[in-house]
Parts: sequence; C-alpha cells; structure tokens
Amino acid sequence: MRGDRGRCGRSRALALAIASLAALAGACAPKDTVAPEPAAPLRETARVAQSRAPKEDLRLIPAEAYLRTYLMLFGGLAPAEVERRARGGDKSALFDTWEDYLVALGLPDYSLDLPRGTQTNALMMAAFERLGIALCDRALEHDLKGSTPVPIERRLIFAFDLAGEDADLPAFAPRFDVLHRTFLSYPARLAPPDRERKFFALYEGTVARHRAKGAPKSRFSPEEAGWAAVCYGLVRHPEFHLY
Repeated sequence: MRGDRGRCGRSRALALAIASLAALAGACAPKDTVAPEPAAPLRETARVAQSRAPKEDLRLIPAEAYLRTYLMLFGGLAPAEVERRARGGDKSALFDTWEDYLVALGLPDYSLDLPRGTQTNALMMAAFERLGIALCDRALEHDLKGSTPVPIERRLIFAFDLAGEDADLPAFAPRFDVLHRTFLSYPARLAPPDRERKFFALYEGTVARHRAKGAPKSRFSPEEAGWAAVCYGLVRHPEFHLY
C-alpha cells in the first residue's frame, strides 16, 4: 500500500514537472505574429530654438585645386603659357609671374623656409581675385577682340555673341547663364531669384560708366567692359572660392 502511494506520488510529481517544462517551452517559443501596438506619444517637456549660425568660417580649399581650375579655364594650358597669356602683350602688369603669387595663394616656398598657408586670409583672397581678373580680361581679348573672329565652340569663357548696345534683361539672361554655368557649375535659374537682376544691374552700370562723357579711355568697348565686369563678379563669387 505504502509502495503504491510512493509510486503514485513520484508519478504525479513527474507529470507536474513535465507539464511545467512544456508550459515553459511554450512561453519561450517565438510567436508566429506579433500584434502591433501604438506607441505612447512623447510628452513635450521644453522647446529649444534651432541655431542656424554657421559652425565654421568659410574657407578656401587647397590652392592647387584653384590653380588647376584657372589653368582649365585658360584653355588647359601649361602654367608657363598661362603666365604669358595673363601678362599679355601690352605690359599692363595685370599679372606678373607665378613666383609673385604662389606664397600669397598659400603654397609653401621651401627656398625661404615658408610653410603652407593653413588659414584663409585677405591677402590670399586678393591674390585669387587678381588672377581671376586677369583670366576674365585676357579671355575677353582672346574670345572677342582678336583680328580673326574665334568660333564660339573654341572660345574660353565668352561663348556667345554680344547682345548689342541696348541689351535688355531677356537678352542678357541666356548669355549670363553661359558664364554662370562656367564658373558656378549650375544653371542661373537655380540660383537665388535676385542674382540675375543684380548682375544685370552690374552690367548696365559698367556700360553706362564707359559711355559717360569724360570716361577714362579703355581698350574694351562699353559692352565688352560690361561683360568683363560680370565675369569679375562670378570669378570672385563666394560660391566659386569658398566652402
């Protein structure tokens, strides 16, 4: 009798253990589907104004990148040939020699133990601007003032015909777009909406000053001077120089 009760007790305990293990296994097994539950909304505790101030100052990229761009814009020439063309034949000292500019552009001069410039500064910006002005003037002379007309497809910068003495904004716009794409690499229609109008005002003002009575003598016509000024503005534009 007692042996039977002992066996029954052990059997009952074993059955309970098996049932417990089966329930535990069922609880740990992965479910076939998980019903989504909506997340509780986050409670707003405070509001902070977003700062849109630039976190770093605008700066120039390494000078070699700009020099490569200038060489390309001059027609893919070697540096010595670019120097010769930039100086021109009138000896106007618009551009002197590379040696006069390399240190100002931030390049090192190991002969004088001068390290590479690591900080953008006013002298560096002025040197790049002077080189850009030389590019615009010499390119205009090459494209528009040669004894033999240069075909549009072979022009360096001014790949369009002049709009005439009384160009209005509709005539100015497609020509400005050519220069805008050359220097800033995207269509003028994608620029801020007032850019085209501002550059047209620059063009008109330059033309008017060159037409005014008593204006200094220039080797450019008023219209050519107007386009040269537009070129100056684009080659000195922050989107061209800074990042």
